[in-house]
Amino acid sequence: MPPLATAPHGTPEAACAETLLPVALAERHEETAAPCGIVLIDKPAGPSSFQMVRLVRRALGVKKVGHSGTLDPFASGLLVICVGRPATRIIARLMGGIKEYEAVLRLGVETDTQDPEGTIIAQRPVGELDLSRVEACLATFVGEIMQTPPQFSALKHHGKPLYHYARRGIVVEKEPRPVTIHALRLVSLAGDRLTIRAVCGKGTYIRRLGADIGQAIGCGAHLEALRRLRNGQFSVKEALAGDQMYSTDHARPLLLRHLRPVDSVLDDLTTAEL
Repeated sequence: MPPLATAPHGTPEAACAETLLPVALAERHEETAAPCGIVLIDKPAGPSSFQMVRLVRRALGVKKVGHSGTLDPFASGLLVICVGRPATRIIARLMGGIKEYEAVLRLGVETDTQDPEGTIIAQRPVGELDLSRVEACLATFVGEIMQTPPQFSALKHHGKPLYHYARRGIVVEKEPRPVTIHALRLVSLAGDRLTIRAVCGKGTYIRRLGADIGQAIGCGAHLEALRRLRNGQFSVKEALAGDQMYSTDHARPLLLRHLRPVDSVLDDLTTAEL
């Protein structure tokens, strides 16, 4: 086997090689040593999902960070964050999992965004509500239903999200599409606040579900509060408190201890899909 060709010692080519070699090794070591995996965050109400991603990115010093499903700023609960390229590559598979939410509906008040961040567009008296009537109403939403995406949503139309048009007063009507509600139950009914627990499939808008329930009851409603409890195989009970992410010195060791290896997550995901 012939010896490897090398530049003569002392030449500019040799000096360049001597300089580049340690740099290349350092970059390879940095790439190998960079944190990678899945971490669960319990997002508090207030910050956006992207803000939580940015805090994790800053704490771990990793550019490639994403999440497997947006929570609106007013919502709280489970945010599955993927750190590093191998983790972000499986985001699409993670997004397909069944999700569970607890939602509080404000009955009798409708908003243009179907949540508390919008403008009130209609108010109607709630009246006396019988629990059995509400439960019977909820039962009609279980199974595969047709759901119209909200005007204020990230669903794209000609390359732009629907909220881009809605904020400009442009109404874009999307065709209703099938979504699956696996379970829907009444948690509590107190005055004009109806709390429900929903287990649903990919693509379900809980804001739209809340508004449609309000219409079915006859008084209208909007989503006042929302908390994601489960996303596929992950539970909010296992998540790190989001307010712990604001201090980089505190967040980094905490995140490193709770990063789940991608291979382990994939094994669990494959088992769940079988």
